[in-house]
Amino acid sequence: MGKKLLREYYELCDGGSCPDVLTESEKKFVSGGGVILSGKLQEADAKNGNGRKYPKHILEREMKNYQKLIDERRALGELDHPEDSVINLKNASHCVTEIWWKGPEVHGKIKVLNTPSGRILQELVKEGIKLGISSRGLGSVKEEKGNTIVEDDFQLICFDMVSEPSTNEAFMIKEAKSHESNIFTKADRINRALNDILREE
Repeated sequence: MGKKLLREYYELCDGGSCPDVLTESEKKFVSGGGVILSGKLQEADAKNGNGRKYPKHILEREMKNYQKLIDERRALGELDHPEDSVINLKNASHCVTEIWWKGPEVHGKIKVLNTPSGRILQELVKEGIKLGISSRGLGSVKEEKGNTIVEDDFQLICFDMVSEPSTNEAFMIKEAKSHESNIFTKADRINRALNDILREE
C-alpha cells in the first residue's frame, strides 16, 4: 500500500484554567493582544477518532525531526486542512513554538500569526469558538489484529487548525497573560535518515 495523506484531529477550546506556562516574551505578546494556545497535539499507541494507531517509536522520531523545524521557526500550520502535502505560506495562520511529551501524549504551544489567516483564527479564538488541531503527514498504514497501524514510512508535515475535533479529552487552551514551498529541505531529509540509523543501533 502506497503513502497517503494522514490527518488526525484533536479538539481545542479557549479557557483560562491552564497553568502559567508563558515566558516573559510570550506574556508581552499576549498582553499586546496576541494569542498563544497550548495543549495536546498527538497521542501514541492509542486508537484515535480516525481509527488509527501511531506507534510511540514513530512519533518519537517524528517529534525529534519536527523539533528542528521549531528551532528554525519553520513549524508553520494552516487554517483548515488542504488536500496537499505542502504548506502554503499564503495560508499560514500559526507556528508551533514548543513541543513536549506528557506520558504517551505530545503536547505543544502554538503562536497565532498576524497574517490574514492568523487574524481569522485569532478572532475565532477570542469569540470562544471551539476549534481542533490536526496533524498532517504522509505515510502508509497496515491492518493488524483489527487495528489500523501507521507504518514506519510516516512523515509528519505540520499541525493545522481545523473545525472537526475527533478525540475526547484533548483540549488546547488559550494562554492568558496572567498565567515557501516544500518545508522539508535536503538537510531535513539527511537529518531524518541519521535519526533512523541511530534508532536502529
